[in-house]
Parts: sequence; structure tokens; C-alpha cells
Amino acid sequence: MMDGDRISQNMPDFLRSHPEIKYLFFGGKGGVGKTVMAGATALWLSEQGRRTLLASTNPVHSLSALLLQDVFGKETPVEGTGLYALEIDTKETIEKKKEEIAEKINWFLRFADIVGTRTEDFIQSATMNPAFEESAMFENMVDLMFENRYDVYVFDTAPTANARRLLGMSKVYTLWVEKMLRSRQNAMGLRQRLSFTKRKEEDPLLEYLLSFRDRIDRVRSLLTDARLTAFFFVVLPEALPIAVVRRFINWFRDFGIPIGGVIVNQVIEKESITPGTPEFVLNRVKMQERYLDEIFSSFPDVRALVPSLEREVQGVEMLRKTAGYLLP
Repeated sequence: MMDGDRISQNMPDFLRSHPEIKYLFFGGKGGVGKTVMAGATALWLSEQGRRTLLASTNPVHSLSALLLQDVFGKETPVEGTGLYALEIDTKETIEKKKEEIAEKINWFLRFADIVGTRTEDFIQSATMNPAFEESAMFENMVDLMFENRYDVYVFDTAPTANARRLLGMSKVYTLWVEKMLRSRQNAMGLRQRLSFTKRKEEDPLLEYLLSFRDRIDRVRSLLTDARLTAFFFVVLPEALPIAVVRRFINWFRDFGIPIGGVIVNQVIEKESITPGTPEFVLNRVKMQERYLDEIFSSFPDVRALVPSLEREVQGVEMLRKTAGYLLP
């Protein structure tokens, strides 16, 4: 049996069976070709007549290099296509997030009648958390989703461990907001009981928390809706990329994020083997056959086998060629 014959539902069939799909995420170990697979899928979707945005939430961006044009910091039409692309400006996102945090801290300090305190100290404390950058990127991703200006959003994510934290922010935020709301409501109740006027005060921070909870509930609803969302793992027929996917695939399911399937990249085509093929290539083919067996036995939803191409995938022409293998 040919390897391609072992695929029960390929990528185009999956997308056709999910006509309402709107949010596609591509992840995996670093260096497996996530950006290329996301780009090829986004290009294919745009050529099906769907207004599509290809966006990178990876702090180490490579979309501009892939497309051979600058798409950093702004939604940009990709030359020669109907596709739009964006590399999210991480620095700008973080600065914007810091400004928002400063505003909320000032609200709190005024509410608590605390004067003479340096807001900068609180801001530095709040933004030193290692997850702060992912939090800021998550907020930017959510903004794009809620603007709803495209038919489809294709996200090139960071390596899987980072994508796990990024998409898991919705659950973390929910727990945090619920705790903050209880504390805030208790504080407001105590403040009113101790007030001489008994006048009900406006509390902008409480209003913000309630609004933020609604926002997170909405994004969790989108991320866990199998009609609208799918996460695709990109893997190579090698031990380490397979181990990374095996480790994280159940976590994504536990969080309720629908798994679209697995894409195997850089497969050496057996048809390219000739009597003069070097021995190291023959050995690599045998190694890949062993790992392909492992992939098909471990991951039932393999969507595509994408071959190693003759040159690096850069530019629309090579991206379209890749799409011919990914979405035949």
C-alpha cells in the first residue's frame, strides 16, 4: 500500500466537510515547517474565494521571509494573490498591554485611596511574568478574531509548548477573572457597609472585569467550537517531532480545542529513488518508512504527506506548489 493510500480523509476533504471553518492554527516542534503549511493552506483558501488572513503569533517571525515581502506590523495584501498576511508586532503589542495594565492599576489605587505610590513599580511587577508576552499575543489574536473582517483566519503559531500556553490563556484567564471578581465584589460590599452615605459607587475596575469575563467566555466558545476551529500539528518523519506531537495532542483535546489532524512534512518520495541514489539517502528513506508507520499508528487523522521539494519554499510560486501537495 502506498503511504498516500493510508490517508482516510485528506486536507481538502476535511475542509470541505467543515464548510463553516474560520480559525485554523498550525503548530508543532520548531523547524518542522509550520509557517509553510499555514501559508500554503491560507493561499489555497484564498483561491477558493474566501477572504483570508494569514497571521503569525510566533515571536520569531518568518512570514516576511516566506512571502518575500514585508508584512510586519500591518495587514498586507500578498502580491499576486487575494491573500492578506500579518506578522504581529510583538514589541508594539507588549507596550500596548503595559499601557492597559497601567490604566487598571491607577483605577485600583484611586479606589483604594492609595496615594504616593509609584505606578511604575506595580507595572514592572505585573509585566515581569514569563507568560506576559504570550498573554499580550493572545490578546492581539483575540482582537483579530473579534474584528471579524475575514472569512478565514490562519494562524502560524509558536512552537507547540508556546502555542499550548497561548491557547490555554483563555482557561487561565477564566480562573483569574472569577477570583478577581469575587475579591472585588467582596471589597465593594465591605466599602459600602462602612460608608456613611451608603451611596452606591461606580467601580470601573469591576465593570472592566465583568466585560473581560464576557470577552474570555466568547473566545473560549470560538476556540472550542469544532465547526469553526481546528488545530493542525505539523510533524517530520523523525523521532523528536513525533514525540512532541504525541506529548501535546491530548492536552489540546483536554482543553477542548478541536484537532484538525497531522501533516507530515519533508517526506522523501520513493519515486525519486534511482539505481544511482546515494546510500545515505536510501538509509534516510528506510528511516522515514519506520517513522511513517509510527505516525499512522499513533495519529489516526493524518491529512497529508508533503514531499521534500527541490528548493526552499519562498515566494508565492513555491507556496502554490506546496499547496498542490498539501491540498491536492
